[in-house]
Amino acid sequence: MLLIGNLTLAAENKIAPTLDSVDVTHNGETLTITRGADRHATLPALFQKTERGCPPFCVQPMQAVPGVATIGELDVLNYLSRIHQGDDSILVVDSRTPDWVMRGTIPGSVNIPWNTLNTDLTGNLEQTGEAESLTRVLTEQFGASQDPSTGQWRFDDAKTLVLFCNGIWCAQSTANLQTLAGHGYPVDKLKWYRGGMQDWLSVGLTSVKPE
Repeated sequence: MLLIGNLTLAAENKIAPTLDSVDVTHNGETLTITRGADRHATLPALFQKTERGCPPFCVQPMQAVPGVATIGELDVLNYLSRIHQGDDSILVVDSRTPDWVMRGTIPGSVNIPWNTLNTDLTGNLEQTGEAESLTRVLTEQFGASQDPSTGQWRFDDAKTLVLFCNGIWCAQSTANLQTLAGHGYPVDKLKWYRGGMQDWLSVGLTSVKPE
């Protein structure tokens, strides 16, 4: 596993005043998230662009779906810590396509590409997920169940999902949240890290590349 950036620690370079680091579970191993101490570090070139074509790279609203909480870095770290401590009712989901994940992701997250649930690649990001793919993800990864006789979804044992993508100009996690809510996923079990990878990297938090 390759760590991105300079992770040399300094006493004054905490994540928050009372938070030095957070242990998370990534691919079955413990990994520690910290903030780098390189005062000259900059964002990767991929995240330095300030102008992108819209659609599809449109500025996202503060609320992706009514009732879905928009959260920040410390909230994401809290969820990752809870998972590391054995809470299997939570899943942190990187909604980006694998080519983006190969450039780095949040430790402890799992990659479920947005087009696994949404297959409209025209830039409109409409809710056109394939039923078979959506059903598989809902049952096998998110913990939902479906009544075989009525087709009704049950979410009593479904996980709390924390979704993110590239940042405030990226609609991939927004699309997945809209799809999930549209299929009845309880909005109180859906969380959105709007800042995504761009904000995560901009504050110097640890990221990882797949091996």
